Amino acid sequence: MKIGLISDTHTPGAALEPPYEVAKAFEGVDLILHAGDIYVASCLDWLEQIAPVLAVEYRGPNPLNDDPRVVEQRITEQEGYTIGVVHDFMIPGVKAEIFPGVIDREFPLDASLPDAVQKVFGTHLDVVVFGHTHTAIVEDHQGILFVNPGSPSLPNQMRRLGSVGILELTPEGRCAQIIKLSDFSEPGRSPGAGRIF
Repeated sequence: MKIGLISDTHTPGAALEPPYEVAKAFEGVDLILHAGDIYVASCLDWLEQIAPVLAVEYRGPNPLNDDPRVVEQRITEQEGYTIGVVHDFMIPGVKAEIFPGVIDREFPLDASLPDAVQKVFGTHLDVVVFGHTHTAIVEDHQGILFVNPGSPSLPNQMRRLGSVGILELTPEGRCAQIIKLSDFSEPGRSPGAGRIF
Protein backbone atom coordinates (compact mmCIF):
# COMPACT_ATOMS: atom_id res chain seq x y z
CA MET A 1 0.00 0.00 0.00
CA LYS A 2 1.20 3.48 -0.89
CA ILE A 3 0.06 6.48 1.18
CA GLY A 4 0.59 10.14 0.31
CA LEU A 5 1.54 12.33 3.28
CA ILE A 6 0.97 16.08 3.27
CA SER A 7 0.77 18.81 5.88
CA ASP A 8 0.68 22.56 6.30
CA THR A 9 -0.96 23.43 2.99
CA HIS A 10 -2.23 26.69 4.54
CA THR A 11 -4.80 27.23 1.81
CA PRO A 12 -5.80 29.84 0.82
CA GLY A 13 -3.03 31.78 2.63
CA ALA A 14 -0.12 30.13 0.83
CA ALA A 15 -2.10 29.42 -2.35
CA LEU A 16 -5.65 28.79 -3.52
CA GLU A 17 -4.92 25.06 -3.71
CA PRO A 18 -1.89 22.81 -3.35
CA PRO A 19 0.78 23.13 -6.06
CA TYR A 20 0.02 21.02 -9.14
CA GLU A 21 3.23 19.05 -8.47
CA VAL A 22 1.48 17.38 -5.50
CA ALA A 23 -0.83 15.49 -7.89
CA LYS A 24 2.20 14.24 -9.81
CA ALA A 25 4.03 13.19 -6.64
CA PHE A 26 0.92 11.35 -5.41
CA GLU A 27 0.22 9.42 -8.62
CA GLY A 28 -0.73 5.86 -7.68
CA VAL A 29 -1.28 6.43 -3.96
CA ASP A 30 -4.13 4.50 -2.33
CA LEU A 31 -4.79 7.01 0.45
CA ILE A 32 -3.73 10.52 1.49
CA LEU A 33 -3.13 11.53 5.11
CA HIS A 34 -3.18 15.29 5.75
CA ALA A 35 -1.50 16.30 9.02
CA GLY A 36 -3.18 19.67 9.47
CA ASP A 37 -3.16 23.40 8.85
CA ILE A 38 -5.66 22.87 6.05
CA TYR A 39 -8.03 25.82 6.66
CA VAL A 40 -10.56 25.14 3.88
CA ALA A 41 -12.45 22.05 2.74
CA SER A 42 -11.66 22.82 -0.91
CA CYS A 43 -8.06 21.75 -0.24
CA LEU A 44 -9.29 18.29 0.80
CA ASP A 45 -11.67 18.21 -2.19
CA TRP A 46 -8.69 18.90 -4.47
CA LEU A 47 -6.70 16.07 -2.86
CA GLU A 48 -9.67 13.69 -3.08
CA GLN A 49 -9.43 13.89 -6.86
CA ILE A 50 -6.21 11.89 -6.37
CA ALA A 51 -7.18 9.43 -3.60
CA PRO A 52 -9.37 9.18 -0.48
CA VAL A 53 -8.29 11.63 2.25
CA LEU A 54 -8.13 11.38 6.03
CA ALA A 55 -7.09 14.54 7.85
CA VAL A 56 -6.46 16.12 11.23
CA GLU A 57 -6.89 19.72 12.35
CA TYR A 58 -7.08 21.65 15.59
CA ARG A 59 -10.55 21.98 17.04
CA GLY A 60 -11.92 25.38 18.01
CA PRO A 61 -13.15 28.12 15.68
CA ASN A 62 -12.64 26.25 12.45
CA PRO A 63 -14.75 25.82 9.30
CA LEU A 64 -13.60 22.18 9.11
CA ASN A 65 -15.20 21.18 12.43
CA ASP A 66 -18.14 19.54 10.65
CA ASP A 67 -16.11 17.89 7.88
CA PRO A 68 -16.23 14.09 8.40
CA ARG A 69 -12.73 13.73 6.89
CA VAL A 70 -11.23 15.80 9.71
CA VAL A 71 -10.63 14.98 13.38
CA GLU A 72 -8.21 16.46 15.91
CA GLN A 73 -6.16 13.28 16.24
CA ARG A 74 -6.46 10.13 14.17
CA ILE A 75 -5.51 6.48 14.46
CA THR A 76 -5.88 4.41 11.32
CA GLU A 77 -5.09 0.75 10.66
CA GLN A 78 -3.63 0.13 7.22
CA GLU A 79 -2.15 -3.17 5.96
CA GLY A 80 -1.62 -4.40 9.53
CA TYR A 81 0.15 -1.22 10.71
CA THR A 82 -1.22 1.26 13.24
CA ILE A 83 -0.67 4.86 12.15
CA GLY A 84 -1.23 7.89 14.36
CA VAL A 85 -1.75 11.31 12.76
CA VAL A 86 -1.70 14.63 14.62
CA HIS A 87 -0.75 18.16 13.66
CA ASP A 88 1.45 19.41 16.51
CA PHE A 89 3.22 16.33 17.90
CA MET A 90 4.84 16.66 21.31
CA ILE A 91 6.48 13.67 22.99
CA PRO A 92 6.30 13.40 26.79
CA GLY A 93 9.89 13.74 27.99
CA VAL A 94 10.93 16.00 25.09
CA LYS A 95 10.63 19.74 25.67
CA ALA A 96 11.48 20.80 22.11
CA GLU A 97 9.40 20.63 18.94
CA ILE A 98 10.25 17.61 16.81
CA PHE A 99 12.84 18.63 14.23
CA PRO A 100 15.47 16.29 12.70
CA GLY A 101 17.71 14.91 15.46
CA VAL A 102 15.62 16.17 18.38
CA ILE A 103 14.39 12.74 19.48
CA ASP A 104 17.98 11.42 19.61
CA ARG A 105 19.16 14.45 21.57
CA GLU A 106 16.21 15.07 23.88
CA PHE A 107 14.40 11.81 24.66
CA PRO A 108 15.72 10.16 27.87
CA LEU A 109 17.99 7.21 27.03
CA ASP A 110 16.52 5.01 29.76
CA ALA A 111 12.87 5.62 28.80
CA SER A 112 10.52 3.77 26.45
CA LEU A 113 9.59 5.84 23.41
CA PRO A 114 6.70 3.49 22.49
CA ASP A 115 5.25 4.08 25.98
CA ALA A 116 5.61 7.86 25.61
CA VAL A 117 3.90 7.81 22.21
CA GLN A 118 1.14 5.60 23.62
CA LYS A 119 0.46 8.31 26.24
CA VAL A 120 -0.26 10.72 23.37
CA PHE A 121 -2.38 8.42 21.19
CA GLY A 122 -3.75 5.89 23.70
CA THR A 123 -2.43 2.88 21.77
CA HIS A 124 0.77 1.33 20.42
CA LEU A 125 1.78 2.78 17.04
CA ASP A 126 4.00 1.67 14.19
CA VAL A 127 4.02 5.07 12.44
CA VAL A 128 3.49 8.67 13.60
CA VAL A 129 2.65 11.29 10.95
CA PHE A 130 2.71 14.93 12.03
CA GLY A 131 3.18 18.47 10.76
CA HIS A 132 3.34 21.96 12.26
CA THR A 133 7.09 22.64 11.96
CA HIS A 134 7.07 22.78 8.12
CA THR A 135 10.31 20.78 8.28
CA ALA A 136 10.48 17.35 6.66
CA ILE A 137 11.69 14.43 8.75
CA VAL A 138 11.83 10.65 8.45
CA GLU A 139 13.32 8.92 11.50
CA ASP A 140 12.94 5.46 13.02
CA HIS A 141 13.27 5.23 16.80
CA GLN A 142 12.62 2.18 18.97
CA GLY A 143 10.49 0.58 16.26
CA ILE A 144 8.34 3.63 15.47
CA LEU A 145 8.64 5.47 12.17
CA PHE A 146 8.21 9.25 12.59
CA VAL A 147 7.33 11.25 9.47
CA ASN A 148 6.72 14.94 8.93
CA PRO A 149 6.24 15.56 5.19
CA GLY A 150 7.09 19.25 5.54
CA SER A 151 4.92 21.70 3.59
CA PRO A 152 4.21 21.76 -0.15
CA SER A 153 4.19 25.55 -0.32
CA LEU A 154 5.80 26.89 2.88
CA PRO A 155 8.79 24.63 3.62
CA ASN A 156 10.78 25.83 6.63
CA GLN A 157 8.33 28.77 6.75
CA MET A 158 9.52 30.09 3.36
CA ARG A 159 7.11 30.66 0.48
CA ARG A 160 8.41 28.35 -2.24
CA LEU A 161 7.85 24.86 -3.58
CA GLY A 162 8.35 22.33 -0.81
CA SER A 163 7.76 18.65 -0.13
CA VAL A 164 5.33 15.84 0.57
CA GLY A 165 5.93 12.29 1.76
CA ILE A 166 5.22 8.78 0.58
CA LEU A 167 4.65 5.98 3.10
CA GLU A 168 4.85 2.44 1.77
CA LEU A 169 3.41 -0.47 3.74
CA THR A 170 4.19 -4.06 2.82
CA PRO A 171 4.15 -7.37 4.72
CA GLU A 172 7.94 -7.01 4.94
CA GLY A 173 7.87 -3.61 6.62
CA ARG A 174 7.12 0.09 6.39
CA CYS A 175 9.26 2.86 4.93
CA ALA A 176 8.83 6.52 4.07
CA GLN A 177 10.55 9.03 1.88
CA ILE A 178 10.34 12.77 1.42
CA ILE A 179 9.52 13.90 -2.11
CA LYS A 180 10.80 17.29 -3.31
CA LEU A 181 8.05 18.80 -5.43
CA SER A 182 10.61 20.64 -7.57
CA ASP A 183 11.45 17.21 -9.05
CA PHE A 184 7.98 17.25 -10.65
CA SER A 185 8.04 20.76 -12.10
CA GLU A 186 7.43 20.90 -15.85
CA PRO A 187 9.91 22.73 -18.10
CA GLY A 188 8.58 26.13 -19.07
CA ARG A 189 5.96 26.14 -16.34
CA SER A 190 6.59 28.03 -13.13
CA PRO A 191 6.34 25.87 -10.01
CA GLY A 192 2.80 26.09 -8.71
CA ALA A 193 1.78 28.00 -11.84
CA GLY A 194 -1.83 29.04 -11.99
CA ARG A 195 -2.05 29.59 -8.26
CA ILE A 196 -2.17 32.88 -6.40
CA PHE A 197 0.66 33.15 -3.89
